[in-house]
Amino acid sequence: MARALPFAVFIGLMATEPWLAAQLAGVIDPRWLYGIRAALVAGLLIVFWPSFTELTAARRPSLQQIWLALAAGLLVLGIWLLLDSGIFVLGQSGSGFEPRAADGSIDWSLALMRLAGSALVVPLMEELFWRSLVMRWLEEADFSALDPARIGLRAVVLSSLVFGLEHSQWAAGMLAGLVYGWLYVRSGNLWIPIAAHAVTNAGLGVWVLATGAWYFW
Repeated sequence: MARALPFAVFIGLMATEPWLAAQLAGVIDPRWLYGIRAALVAGLLIVFWPSFTELTAARRPSLQQIWLALAAGLLVLGIWLLLDSGIFVLGQSGSGFEPRAADGSIDWSLALMRLAGSALVVPLMEELFWRSLVMRWLEEADFSALDPARIGLRAVVLSSLVFGLEHSQWAAGMLAGLVYGWLYVRSGNLWIPIAAHAVTNAGLGVWVLATGAWYFW
């Protein structure tokens, strides 16, 4: 429950966002719904925090692990920027999240809200769900007692395949899942894939703001 509910709330609100935007037309800028969604999920993560023993009891990452997380995060960022069209994308690429004001300038309150949600909340939420819960559960039903080092290739691959299908950039998502999963198995510390995921998402946000490639958001 603790690892699944934040993820379910995030996905559920994302699915109902068009309907919510229509209901709140003229009351709130629909772009702020992302911030509301991220804040609700952050609140749930705080409530359930004592349950996340894989984080609260984790040993301090070594300098080598920190550098590995940084390198892996940048590698996934490069993959995400390369596999962004053609057969590597499910459906049509939308316009994405555009934090621009009416005059075309960037509304930094919207931009920073989106960046904080994607770089701080999403990596924590997704790694708790996909790596700590799903990947370990595929290996053993009593997932919470499973040492990440005992996770086999089957669980890593299957969880990565489904993780990829969660994203419109399915191929990049699957490769990202393999990288983050490998980091968890190798390090035995969930903070390492969380850090790598945060580097990827933060880097992508900076790229989007610098280039105006809003479809990545």
